[in-house]
Amino acid sequence: MAGVDQTATAPVLTPAMTASARSLAASLPDLMVEARQVANTVATGWHGRRRAGFGEDFWQFRPFQFGEPARRIDWRRSAREEGHLYVREQELENAHTVWLWSDLSASMRFKSDLASTFKRDRAIVLMVALAELLARSGERIGLLGHGRPIASRSAAERLAMTLSHLEDDTARPSVGAVRRFHEVVVFGDFLDPADEIALELSHLSGSGARVHLVQVLDPIEETFPFTGRTEFIDPETGGRITAGRAEAWKKGYLEALGRHREALRDATRRPGWSFLIHHTDRPPADVLLALHARLSAGAVHTGVAGGAA
Repeated sequence: MAGVDQTATAPVLTPAMTASARSLAASLPDLMVEARQVANTVATGWHGRRRAGFGEDFWQFRPFQFGEPARRIDWRRSAREEGHLYVREQELENAHTVWLWSDLSASMRFKSDLASTFKRDRAIVLMVALAELLARSGERIGLLGHGRPIASRSAAERLAMTLSHLEDDTARPSVGAVRRFHEVVVFGDFLDPADEIALELSHLSGSGARVHLVQVLDPIEETFPFTGRTEFIDPETGGRITAGRAEAWKKGYLEALGRHREALRDATRRPGWSFLIHHTDRPPADVLLALHARLSAGAVHTGVAGGAA
């Protein structure tokens, strides 16, 4: 899990990291298009939890409507366009703050013949599509460990732009800005040791945030269809192991995967938290709708629609 850490250190860049970062930057325009298509697909079932209202933070300008009190007109903004009047809307104080993060490490740069996309690319599409949907709903959105969350219609584009400039796509972000009632959504394969993931999640638990894990797996990682002599390569370390009869390993592998997943479920059995599974051969819209239900359930559990930034 290239998920969370409480400290940030300067990464030691390697040629492989640089090449990976350049590959990610080159693919982001196409992934943005796909993310927007996914967001448009699920938008009809997505209901925002925040609107204009009484608050301290600026949200947007909108055209003045006949019948509104004249005191609501922002004369400075209106002076920029002759013949048009604008109202300055503030952000409703119960807006959600949602932090997003995606594991971009080597284990995510995998695609089998059973899927049409890499795990990394699907995770990015899901993250950016979620950002797009949240931005349309007026939520505050931030990339974990990279600046402050913003409430902007262009939040998804800005998030993608930040991703394109990451020098080390394996670095773990700081969680120091996460506060009580914030939402943290992390996309990854979560194949690191379960006790390490649980320790990282405990840092977020102490902040009072609600955490949602979306495990993105290739279908071959669920079915283990290998037979005969097969060599397996660890994408993180480059280590290799050879199975003389891979089919003999299937039962043990699936049992280990089941235990690992149950440990992840245990780590997320907290009020308002959730754990979802997505396979890269399935439509991304399905998991986004399920994630929306989890985010909404978290808000209901606390009895508020959001928390202070």
